[in-house]
Amino acid sequence: MKILMVAPEPFFQPRGTPFSVFHRTKALSKFGYKIDILTYHVGQDVRIPNTRIIRNRKVPFIRKIKLGPSIKKIIVDFFLFMKGFSLLKKGNYNYIHVHEEAGFLGIFYKKFTGLPMIYDMHSSIPEQMVNFNFSTRPAAIKIMTWVEKKIIQNADVVIGICPNLAETVHSIDPPKKTYVIENTPMVEDLKRVSETERKKFKKTWGLKGVKVILYTGTLEIYQGIELMIDSVPYVVKKYPDVKFVLVGGSPPQIEKLKKMVKAKNVEDSVVITGQRPFEEMSKFMAVADILLSPRQIGTNTPLKIYSYLKSGKPIVATNLLTHTQVLNDEVSVLTDPSPEAFGSGILKLLKNPSMGKRLGTAGRSLMKKDYSYEKYLEKTKAVYEYIENT
Repeated sequence: MKILMVAPEPFFQPRGTPFSVFHRTKALSKFGYKIDILTYHVGQDVRIPNTRIIRNRKVPFIRKIKLGPSIKKIIVDFFLFMKGFSLLKKGNYNYIHVHEEAGFLGIFYKKFTGLPMIYDMHSSIPEQMVNFNFSTRPAAIKIMTWVEKKIIQNADVVIGICPNLAETVHSIDPPKKTYVIENTPMVEDLKRVSETERKKFKKTWGLKGVKVILYTGTLEIYQGIELMIDSVPYVVKKYPDVKFVLVGGSPPQIEKLKKMVKAKNVEDSVVITGQRPFEEMSKFMAVADILLSPRQIGTNTPLKIYSYLKSGKPIVATNLLTHTQVLNDEVSVLTDPSPEAFGSGILKLLKNPSMGKRLGTAGRSLMKKDYSYEKYLEKTKAVYEYIENT
C-alpha cells in the first residue's frame, strides 16, 4: 500500500513538526507501507526505509523558512500543491496523508482522486496565526477558522497530537473519527550519559560546581522566554551559584535574548548556547538539575515535555492547558504564569532536592506507562487499520 504524504515545511530540520513527520513516516514504514513525502525544496535529506523524499521546485529567492505562518510558506505551498497533482496523476497511491495546512490541499487531492485522506493535525491553524504573531485581524482569523473547519469535515480520519486538538475536532465535527497520538518517539533517541561524560560536558560549558537550570527549545514568542528571564533575578538573589542554560534559538532571537538578559543584569547567571546538535540533548539533560517550560500561549503540549519526563529530572512549568494535558502536581511543579510565581517554583526545588528526586522518578514512570514508543506504534497502526476497514 502506498501513501502520498504532504509535509508543508522544511523536511528535515530538527524542530517540532519535522520530527513528527519523520517518526510518523518511520512508524508507517515499519508496518510495510511505502511512502512518498512531498515537501519543500528547503531541508535535509534523511533515510527512512520504504520512503522517498520528493521536493517541490526551487523558489530562487526563498532559502530559509521560519517556524509558523508566513508569506514565504504561502508561496511555497502553491508550488507544493501543483507538484502534488502531478504525482497523483500517476495513480499509484492508496492514501493521502497531509500535515498542518496541507490539509487544505488534501481537500482538492481527495476530490480529484477519491482517495481517503488522513489529516495530521499538529496545531489549530487560527491559533497558529496568533501564537506566531502573524495576524490577529478578525477577518484573517475568521478565514483560517473556515479553512480548518473544511479540512476537518473532509478528512476521513484526524490525528491530533494532544487531547485539546481532539476536542477542537469534535467541536467542529462531533462524529469525526479522531486519534490522539502524542509526539513521543523523539525521546527514544535520548542516550544514557556516563558520569565521566557528564563531568566533561559540565566543564565544557563552565557549569562545574553549580546547579543547572535548563531550558531547551525554540525562542518563539509563545514559549514564555521573557517570563523565564524575568524570573532569574528572583532565583539568583537567594541562590547565586546557579546557571540558567538556554539551548536553542535562531541568531536574531539569540541577540534579542542577550539584550533581555543584559537588561536584567543577570549575564553571569545565564548561559546561551544557541542551537545545538540533537545528539547533545542527552548530555544537557544529564547535567541539568531542574528543567523549565515557561510557555504562556497556546494549547499544544510542548515536544520537550516528553523528553523532560524521560530524563527523570524535576520540571517547573506554567499551570496552563498546554502543560496540564500531560503534567500534574505529582510529576512537576506547576506555577502561575508570572515571573514571581515561576521563580518561586524553581526555588522550591532548589530548597528541597528530595522533592525534585521524587517528582523526577514519578515523571519517568508516567512516561513509561502512558507515552512509550510501543503505544505510539499501536496508535499509529490503529489509524490505518480504521481506514482500511471503512
